[in-house]
Amino acid sequence: MTIYMIIIAGIITYFTRMSMIALVNRDVLGDRIKAVLAYVPSAVFPAIIFPGIFIDDAGVLIDIHNPKLFASVIAILVGYFSRNVIATIISGLFSYWIIIFLL
Repeated sequence: MTIYMIIIAGIITYFTRMSMIALVNRDVLGDRIKAVLAYVPSAVFPAIIFPGIFIDDAGVLIDIHNPKLFASVIAILVGYFSRNVIATIISGLFSYWIIIFLL
């Protein structure tokens, strides 16, 4: 029963989001709206990532010695200097794994 509800919820979510993409004519949107919508990914990404870095499983802010902080600083530096998303993700993952498994 639960798996059917998950599948139905997924289908409904897919169609509600896909309908806005498929049915909205891009020519209707003005240049101002397109300019504002261009900032949506850079506004949403930190809202998704920061709680995973700064809040633990219990919902409490983490301390300064957490390996996630050090790995995120390394990933930010690599991203800033390389301007490459893949290099940023890989450096963040590898630095996190090195910190938690070797140090």
